[in-house]
Amino acid sequence: MSIEPNLFVRVSSIEKITKQVKKFTLFKETGKGLPRFSGGAHVSTYLKTPSGLVVRQYSLVSPPDDRTKYEIAVRLCEDSKGGSLYWHQGMKVGDRLQISYPKNHFSLSFKARHHVFYAAGIGITPFLSMMQDFSVNGQTFELHYASKSEDNCAFYTYIKKHYPNQSHFYFSDQQQRLQTTSLENHPIGTHVYFCGPEGFIEQFTTKAIELGYPRSSVHSERFSPPKPTVLNTFQVKIHNGATIQVSHTETLLEALHKNGIITSYSCQIGRCGTCELSVLEGEINHYDSFLSDEQKGENNCIIACVSRAKSDKLVIEVK
Repeated sequence: MSIEPNLFVRVSSIEKITKQVKKFTLFKETGKGLPRFSGGAHVSTYLKTPSGLVVRQYSLVSPPDDRTKYEIAVRLCEDSKGGSLYWHQGMKVGDRLQISYPKNHFSLSFKARHHVFYAAGIGITPFLSMMQDFSVNGQTFELHYASKSEDNCAFYTYIKKHYPNQSHFYFSDQQQRLQTTSLENHPIGTHVYFCGPEGFIEQFTTKAIELGYPRSSVHSERFSPPKPTVLNTFQVKIHNGATIQVSHTETLLEALHKNGIITSYSCQIGRCGTCELSVLEGEINHYDSFLSDEQKGENNCIIACVSRAKSDKLVIEVK
């Protein structure tokens, strides 16, 4: 894939937020200010590491109306495949890199009467810019933030200082657990937003739907792709073209690119829809959060970065 329209930036500062989280401030190398963004937006970063180009997405945590800089927060993952590890160990002040223009798949709903944010761990990051948006437009919100401990709670001091009346913290080392029962206490017209580990998102989303929240009032943001329940090997025939095998250890997108069939992609977590392909034959196991239930039922398109064949073979169209 050719890199999408991008900006060249440099790292102007690196700040240690917790033992595992660092905040990186980026400024535009040339020209006027950086593009404005809305609360919940993220950028793709393109890292030229010793093992090759690594593309990762990070929420913007700086104020949306500040065009002088972008700030991102990166948690060092124990099983890092090069992204967070490079940010923490390889990135230095003054380093130059490419980033995408801001994109937002987790935007605030203007139909909501009240907004409630549920964050676990590094899932706090998109909510920082959202809360900064609210400080300008005056809408009501509250934050429920779960972390292992106060020391591990990224941006704890900042949040306590700026949003003391709206914020609620839950530290597991103090036997304080964020429970799904809190969803029962919000007024009609509330929109809820979940961000954190996959299990956390699934648990709270399922409970919200069970309680009768309209699906349009339930929002989530993921940092990693969902884990397929079935990791099968299947065959893919390109309409009027080659036939390839997709192993159980790779995605359809990876198999296509490995075989020289280059298609567009961006988020790699099933959220943006950039890698959508038409399906002419075969059944699909959908794992994305982009297609609607109706579109998934039609069984005529697949999000190649996460979804897989349910049948032994798919026939797809690549333009």
